[in-house]
Amino acid sequence: METVVRINDAANGFVWGTFGLVLLLGTGLICTVITGFFPVTHLRHWWKSTFANIKGSARIINDAGALSQFRAFCTALCAVIGTGNIAGVSTAICVGGPGAVLWMWVAAFFGMMLKYSEIVMGMYYRRRNSEGAWSGGPMYYLQDGLGSIKHCKKLGKILGILFCIFTVLASFGIGNMGQINKITINFQSTFLSDVESEMLFGVSKVNLMIGVFLMCAMATILMGGFRRVAAVSEKLIPFMAIMYIAGCVVMVLIHVSKIPEIFSAIFRFAMGPDAIKGGAAGTAVQLAFGTIKNGCKRGVFSNEAGLGSSVMVHSNSCAREPVRQGMWGIAEVFLDTIVICTLTALVVLGSGAIDLTTGMVYEGVDDSTLVAKAFGATLGRPGEWFVVLAITLFAFTTVLGWSYYGAKVTEYLFGVVCAKVYRVVFVMLIVLGSVMESNLAWDISDTFNGLMMIPNLIGILVQIPLIIKLTRNYIDRRIKGKDIAPMLSFNADIRQEAMNAIAKGAD
Repeated sequence: METVVRINDAANGFVWGTFGLVLLLGTGLICTVITGFFPVTHLRHWWKSTFANIKGSARIINDAGALSQFRAFCTALCAVIGTGNIAGVSTAICVGGPGAVLWMWVAAFFGMMLKYSEIVMGMYYRRRNSEGAWSGGPMYYLQDGLGSIKHCKKLGKILGILFCIFTVLASFGIGNMGQINKITINFQSTFLSDVESEMLFGVSKVNLMIGVFLMCAMATILMGGFRRVAAVSEKLIPFMAIMYIAGCVVMVLIHVSKIPEIFSAIFRFAMGPDAIKGGAAGTAVQLAFGTIKNGCKRGVFSNEAGLGSSVMVHSNSCAREPVRQGMWGIAEVFLDTIVICTLTALVVLGSGAIDLTTGMVYEGVDDSTLVAKAFGATLGRPGEWFVVLAITLFAFTTVLGWSYYGAKVTEYLFGVVCAKVYRVVFVMLIVLGSVMESNLAWDISDTFNGLMMIPNLIGILVQIPLIIKLTRNYIDRRIKGKDIAPMLSFNADIRQEAMNAIAKGAD
């Protein structure tokens, strides 16, 4: 285990060091600039096309082998809204201080167009698999996008394979063990804190039993295939998001007098504590980088912008035009980080566990149960139960979503049959997540996130000219009303199929 920790620390230091942060924020900045700050300049349009259209055409399915736009959105959120929105935010604040929240916002702002660009590329380069279902993701725009550039065919294929390998490993971390670990910790702390647990094979018997129960529940859903996962997501995501947002709003209103002080602390500590005043510039820079690093890491952990993961779900949308589904990526990051993570941060910073004057965490505070304790201190035991329920639902749906990601990249590497074998292994590893150490689970998740981020961002950067063309084409046609041909797919057959559907009004 010590060897695993050393290797993970070395890899984590690289992918989340200066190189990784510059690559992530730089790519997000470029995608935002080259699209003319789309989330701001076309706010009304993307809002009407997403949130305001939930009960409209977004629910229509015009392709037997696809999901509706809204169901694809919910299934992607299924993996995105997880413990990162609760435990991840409290961890970022405990490690990086209140200023980490600002960097979560920064990562989210640029992440909106980064996620948009990923989905647009995924839709443009998608194809149907042997069973007639859509398959898309970074591995395809690395293979066919980067691979189409002169002398880059092998490079595109190699990076696509590396992305798949990292995604499989990440699915065991961020998508499985990290989520299950938080469920176990919070459930045990809330409901079983007085129970003296016996040891079995060197681990807690209670934790082991929780893991076995979660494994069985997950297996029951996954046996129904991707359609059942999507159906469960469409019902659970709106319910649990509204439930958690309402709970946080109640907490914020109770502590509304602290709001000015909280926002003051967020901006004051965004570049590190006041160490510069004492002349310790080196320490200040180090602390500031830690604040930025933890804010960005937890932001990406939460909304997955830059990882390329949710592209694999969005590529199953029945939308014919890439940009139409890409706008759901903007909505996804907005809801996940700007709304839900911000509300969690306000609850944490108003809980009294963080000294808003110094930015330090009070002694004895456990970041993994901080949100539950904050609710409990105000609302009593029902408050703790509420958070544990939220974490359980968030984490459970995240595991569902990531099981699909891992299966799709396994399908790309080895075929449809091996994807089914992957699901069996994935379900069995749930038990390991329930008994392993919390810090190691998060650290492994961070590392694999960063590793899959690198090839994906390379794939996005080399496709910048195409992203510009697709965005301008959509704006000219849909917003400015110009009579020009749409850009729909790199594949001639898929392009013609989409054109025929649009001509019939089924777009």
